[in-house]
Formats: sequence, C-alpha cells, structure tokens
Amino acid sequence: MAKITDNNGAKDLKPDTRLVVAGRNSAENHGFVNPPVIHASTVLYPNAADLVAHRARYQYGRRGTPTSEALEDALRAIEGPGCAGVCLVPSGAAAVSTALLSVVSAGDHILITDSVYRPTRLFADTILKKLGVETSYYDPLAGAGIAKLIRPNTRAVFVEAPGSQSFEMQDIPAIAQAAHTANATVLMDNTWGTPLFFRAFEKGVDISIQAGTKYIGGHSDLMLGTISANETAYPKLKETVATLGLCVGPDDIYLALRGLRTLAVRLERHQKSALEIARWLANRPEVLKVMHPALESDPGHAIWRRDFLGACGLFSLVLKPAPEAAVHAFLNALQLFGMGYSWGGYESLVILFDCSAYRTATRWAPGGPALRFHIGLEDKGDLIADLERGFSALSRTP
Repeated sequence: MAKITDNNGAKDLKPDTRLVVAGRNSAENHGFVNPPVIHASTVLYPNAADLVAHRARYQYGRRGTPTSEALEDALRAIEGPGCAGVCLVPSGAAAVSTALLSVVSAGDHILITDSVYRPTRLFADTILKKLGVETSYYDPLAGAGIAKLIRPNTRAVFVEAPGSQSFEMQDIPAIAQAAHTANATVLMDNTWGTPLFFRAFEKGVDISIQAGTKYIGGHSDLMLGTISANETAYPKLKETVATLGLCVGPDDIYLALRGLRTLAVRLERHQKSALEIARWLANRPEVLKVMHPALESDPGHAIWRRDFLGACGLFSLVLKPAPEAAVHAFLNALQLFGMGYSWGGYESLVILFDCSAYRTATRWAPGGPALRFHIGLEDKGDLIADLERGFSALSRTP
C-alpha cells in the first residue's frame, strides 16, 4: 500500500491527520517513524566541481539539515494554502525580530498594535529605532480605520489576536485589506491561535509568527520560534535568517516535531478545560470580568466566532479591587497553578500583570488587579478546587 510521506500527499488531509504525517519520510529514514536527529556543522562534498558550485542538497549545518527540514515541511503543511515556506529561529522573540527585520529598512514606518507582546514593543522601541525605523502604536480595535494611520512610508502592520495579556480581538481581515491597499506587509503573532485555530494566510496575513516554545513544544522544555511566510515575503525572510546566522539545535527541533504530533489533542483539552474554568470564574463574586474571546460576554466574541476555529488555554481576568497583600495571598495559596512567565505547556500557570506602564495608544485601567491564567492538562475539578483555595486565602487577608 502506498504511504503518505510528504506534504504533497498530505495536502488534502484534515489538519489533525496532517499533524501526524507531515514532515515524515520513513522510506528515506530506513523505515523509522521519526526523522533522525542530525547533529551537524560540516557537510562534505563528493568532488571539487560540486564544492566550487555549492552543488549539494545540504551545504552547511547552519543552513539546514534533514532534521530542520522535517519540521519546516511539517509546519508548512499545517499552515495550509498560501504558505510558501517556514524558517526556524531560536525563540519566539527572535521570530518577531527577524520577521520585522526582513521587511523594513531605514526611513520606513511601521504600525504595531498597542496590545502586542511586550518584547515586540521593546524591539521596535530600541533596535528598530536605532536602525532608523519609526513605530506608531494603534488601538487594537481600529479595524479598517487603521487606513487613516498608514503613511506613504508605512511598510508593515503588526497584528496580534487576541492581544497579549489584555485579550482584545482584532479585525485582521479588515486590517489586512487596508494594509495591502497601501502595499504594506501584514505580520501576525499567531501563537495563541496556532494554524489549527486561526488560518492566518486565508485571512490576509503575509508573515505568521509563533513561539514554538509554547503549544508546538507543549512540554515546557524547549526554546523555538517559527516564521511562516507567503510567496511574496518568503524569499526575503529566508535571506534574512541566513544572513543573521540563525539556527536551532537539532534536539530542540526533535522535541518540537514530537510535540507537533499531539498538538490537536492537547489543544482540544486546553480549550475545553479553559472555557469551563473561565465560565466558573466569571460567576465568582471576587471577579470583576473575565477576558476570554470564546465567552459570549466578551466584547471580541463576534470576531472570534467569525474568524477563529477554536481557543487555547490562555485567558485573563480582572479581580474586584483588593489589597496587594490579599492578591499575593491568593497566588501563594495555589498549589497546582505555578507562577511563571510562559504558557502552552502541560501545566497550569498564573501571573499578575499590569499593562498601564507601557500602553501608548490606549489606556489600561481595568478596575482591579489583573491575572493571566494558562489552563493545563490537569483535571479541571482539581484546578477549580485549587482556585477556591486561593479565593479563600484572598478573603481572609485584610
């Protein structure tokens, strides 16, 4: 029986099946299910003519190996139509910075959503500023109105949906249409949705970025960034990655490939538990509001329902006003929710955050202390019991 061993054979399959078969070629790998982990720098050429002509499938470890190619091929298949290629870099922050560097030059202007991942803002305000690129931040709810902010030298519009920590939903198709009318490139941080829940290229995005550290890896044990691009953006992106000398270690690539195979089933569990816990939290007397776009009460729910195919395990909430000591007591009482600045792994996490110090186009005044939760793969009843423990500590602390 014929075996599906490449992306062409997998293109007509459903996304869940593509996750399992894409990027694999057991025939080339002596029948083994998983691609080999190749640790390599030097590649030997068979003769002088090939050496001088650089005539080889693989030329140097930094420029790709069968291991890195397997993950790139798998991710391209999962992104679906419109994705011309994928580049791997050492972290999500590196993915953001490299993608931006591939589309801007000195004297350019870019637009970035005010709700963006904070390291993206830091890169724009420091490195890009030093290189002569001007950044303006815009209200994430601007939608088609972003056209008023586009200048003759605007080269890129950076979107993120939902917004980092504060979870505003953006009308990405409307923003993309306005940007493309002005010949600007649309870049998106799609870590929250992943290609399974948000089909970035179908919605007008040119470059889609993920922190592979999060759901692709899924086990809190690797650092990885992925950058997927359409036919127009991919050549310059690939050139930028190569020129900067960026590459990812084969062991992290292997862990990402392994995590990719279970992405669909993990996301299904993250989504289900997170939504049920978000609904439970929304009814707690200590909670002012829950920010989760899949909730019918969320201001961005209509856009989420129109554009997204699902939701992950990450959301935020605002507590009713409470003393800092009480909020700390809530956090310290939790036994299953770790406190750490990441998400996307199998474990549940929580952080306290405040966007007010760095928002510039909008004002962050939620009305109380804000917490961001990642709901992991634990039993949701145990997680709710843990949250009840936290609320009990909060209520006992003056």
